[in-house]
Amino acid sequence: MNVLGLAIRRLGCAAPAVLLLAILTGCGLADAPIVSPKGPIALEERNLLYTAFGLMMIVTVPVFILTFWFCWRYRASRPRGAYTPEWGGSWRFEAVIWTVPAVIVIVLGVMLWTTTHRLDPYKALGDGNDAFEVQAIAQDWKWLFIYPELGTATVNELAFPADRPLRLKITSDTVMNSFMIPALGGQIYAMAGMKTQLNLIASEPGVFKGRNTMYSGDGYATQYFNAHALSDTDFAAWSQKVKDADKNLDARTYVELVMPSVSNPVTYYSSYEPGLFNIVLLKYNPRPGPYTEAAAIICGVAA
Repeated sequence: MNVLGLAIRRLGCAAPAVLLLAILTGCGLADAPIVSPKGPIALEERNLLYTAFGLMMIVTVPVFILTFWFCWRYRASRPRGAYTPEWGGSWRFEAVIWTVPAVIVIVLGVMLWTTTHRLDPYKALGDGNDAFEVQAIAQDWKWLFIYPELGTATVNELAFPADRPLRLKITSDTVMNSFMIPALGGQIYAMAGMKTQLNLIASEPGVFKGRNTMYSGDGYATQYFNAHALSDTDFAAWSQKVKDADKNLDARTYVELVMPSVSNPVTYYSSYEPGLFNIVLLKYNPRPGPYTEAAAIICGVAA
């Protein structure tokens, strides 16, 4: 028995084990946030991934099938191929080989173009007037969330009403980070001195894991947080709990908070320095003229 024939037979014997492994692995994947999204944005992104994968399989699957079929049909132990030493090509084969991939690329291009604009992270959800705004600041190695509507702030915990769109304004007070809540939508970068936006919505109440998906140093592995999509009653109770906290995030407290820390615990602040988010942006975009006392403390300049 030749080596190729033996390899094919062994592959056939191993196929049931491979199939069983795929099924068992799939049981775990079913609970993954990207595969089981909890918001319409993440759902559309998942469906786009599935559609693109299916279109590419139009080429990939026949290639594997034909490869094994050729190996079997034209095996050395029983040759069946016609001997045609003068054969130079076929326009029919060329048409199939080039047309099918070209059509797939065109379809993928049109689909990705339209979907990219439809799922623009800056695009407001709904009418844009009832969105719940949160300002997020990436630090080493934690996330600070500011709630202008509530006048409060939290560290490493995000909460918002489940029945309202969530508008995130994001920046960084350290190196570049990447903000992502996989169950609700894709990632967007957080960069020092720059402001990015991400609009999300949860289709149901729940707790979803969020994190920095870009390596940023020693504490990167623990830079995650829980995002709570809450019912109106639960959100009111959570808001009151934060307002009752005994800590205030003034300028000097912020300077201490921004220092690198690993596995920083969830922290609540009943108030924060007015204009804190814009002051952090100003820190990396200095301007001439006098600074307020808080801005001077945070930016490290003379008032």
